[in-house]
Amino acid sequence: MDIKQWMSILLFAAAAIMLFISWLSYRKRHLPVARTVLFMMLTAAFYAVGYGLEVLSRTLDEFKLSLQIEYLGIPFVSTLWLILVIQFTGTAAKHRRLLSAALMVVPALVFGFHLTNDWHHLVYERYILNTDSAVPLYTTIKGFWYEVHGFYNYGVMVCGMLLFIPMFWRSPPIMRKQIVILALGGAAPMLLNAMFWFGIQVDLTPFGFVVSGIVYIWGIYRFNLLRLMPLAQAKLFDTIRDGVVLIDGDDRIVSFNRAAASVLSELSDIARYPAEAAKALAAHPELLESILGAGTGEAQFPFRRTDGERTRYYACSLTPILEEGTQPIGKILMLNDITVLKENEARLRENARQLAELNAFKDKLFTVVAHDIRDPIALLVSLTELLGEELSAAEQEHAELFRELKDQVHGTFHLVEQLLDWYRSQKGQVQFRPMSWNLQQVVRQALSLAGAKAGIKRIALTERIDDRLAVRADKEMLDLILRNLLSNAIKYTGIGGEVEVGAALEGESVVVSVRDNGAGIDPRISELLRLEEPFFKPTVPGDDSASARFGLVLAREFVRIHGGRLWFDSVPNEGTTFYFSLSGSASGREEHVDAIGRLEAVESDIGGR
Repeated sequence: MDIKQWMSILLFAAAAIMLFISWLSYRKRHLPVARTVLFMMLTAAFYAVGYGLEVLSRTLDEFKLSLQIEYLGIPFVSTLWLILVIQFTGTAAKHRRLLSAALMVVPALVFGFHLTNDWHHLVYERYILNTDSAVPLYTTIKGFWYEVHGFYNYGVMVCGMLLFIPMFWRSPPIMRKQIVILALGGAAPMLLNAMFWFGIQVDLTPFGFVVSGIVYIWGIYRFNLLRLMPLAQAKLFDTIRDGVVLIDGDDRIVSFNRAAASVLSELSDIARYPAEAAKALAAHPELLESILGAGTGEAQFPFRRTDGERTRYYACSLTPILEEGTQPIGKILMLNDITVLKENEARLRENARQLAELNAFKDKLFTVVAHDIRDPIALLVSLTELLGEELSAAEQEHAELFRELKDQVHGTFHLVEQLLDWYRSQKGQVQFRPMSWNLQQVVRQALSLAGAKAGIKRIALTERIDDRLAVRADKEMLDLILRNLLSNAIKYTGIGGEVEVGAALEGESVVVSVRDNGAGIDPRISELLRLEEPFFKPTVPGDDSASARFGLVLAREFVRIHGGRLWFDSVPNEGTTFYFSLSGSASGREEHVDAIGRLEAVESDIGGR
């Protein structure tokens, strides 16, 4: 084979390499950079194929046809490379489309002028048959627009390199390698093209694309050239809210984001990169000591600085950068601003201190209630009992007034008792000792205690509970729950009414019900109860339902301690049914139930609705 055939084979091989790169770029076509590489490599492939056909041409017509194929790529290759550099470096992001269109004006004119060259000869003035050498077949006399295009291409190359220089100095090692690959891929064809201007008749530019293709393939597979561009990393840097500082293996700062510059203002004063961390961070010796003392391992440490009158706090982490997964080549310093968290923590501590003082005051208040209020009221209760026994028939006119006084004293005493029971439950002073109890016997004991009060109003107390039902509960708490619900039912049931206690097994729980046929619950009070708030305020002065509602709150809290819940259904003028659930089963009578007679036979009016 002669020289012409060898050259054409090399040129066609170069075109194949560039088509392969185009295919790789097409697979990543969703990325703007990949699309630019795709078009750049396609135009370079047209250039190489056309020049290969030019070398093999035998007539002037074949020579001109080959040039037409070459000019599908020649005017556009260098401009597309500059557009790639612009995308890569993030230049003129807001006006990139307009800039790209402006850069394409000269290539488009050159393409048009060459397509119509036979009319005006602005690109090639003449074609002279080369009798001294086989390559090229014709020597061309260049026209004005050929020279314009030549100067334009070299201007494009210079602009691209100038864009790379500042980015190269500020980039970490992996980015620098990508920059070198792109710069070399653009410089190789232009350097070989420059020989054409120094008297060498053979155009070596397409062979430069062989070098470009090999370099780009290496960059794509070795450094993910089409996957993670420095522009993407730069944008990622700038969008991270935490401060990020990249430090190389020699403890030199190579890059940082805007957030880091706002934390460490000294970074903005660095004129050249990489910069010695010891000099750049000299104003922060504690931070510098933590960075230099970490070695190649990970480290976490605090950092704070004064910003005017405010102290800002940061949680810092130092993470090694590994090449090939094992070799450390640098570190990443992350600065997470936790100032707000620190300030909130300080406020929480102050709130906790104030709350502790309020709790201490509350404890003192309940101590006063327990000793200085309860005891005098208990004495009043005893005195009213004695006075009631000494009232004679002659003093009948004062009987009603005395009974009202007695009821008020008793009600106040029971309210104080309930308040103290609730306080002890909230403080954890009420011991929770659940055991298995026969529900029927416990209910009968509660009914016996409520019997005296029910008898005054001739209210029938009924129990409908299977004697096999057993519940697991704390005996004292269960007694209090039943006393409250029964007292409620009796209090709001009219003379001659009925109160019924029932129970049913539902899965692993026993649901106890206390039903009456009284006046029902007022809708306003019902809404308050359904809110399940821990406190209720009487809406009318002298409202005697306040203590009743508090009794229900106490009962509900004790049910919750058992893991159950308390709820109710009420119809005005028809009656109310309260329900509560406890863990239980139908396991027969238990031996843990005390005899009814061993309980205190004290009438309980401890709760109400």
